[in-house]
Amino acid sequence: MKPQEMRDQSVEELIAKRDETKRELYELRNEQKRSSKIEKPHLLKEKKKDIARLNTILREKELAKS
Repeated sequence: MKPQEMRDQSVEELIAKRDETKRELYELRNEQKRSSKIEKPHLLKEKKKDIARLNTILREKELAKS
């Protein structure tokens, strides 16, 4: 998802998306630990970047309220 699309969403939707992405990252890490090799290792980096983007946009919205 692009940052502009994220900015158009509500805070509740962004928090839900962040929680879902964290869960996906957790599952990928568990898969990596169990089998020591995952099919799509690039997803680890992608999920971490998505979480950072979501946190940044949530912080922007929080500061905009003040």
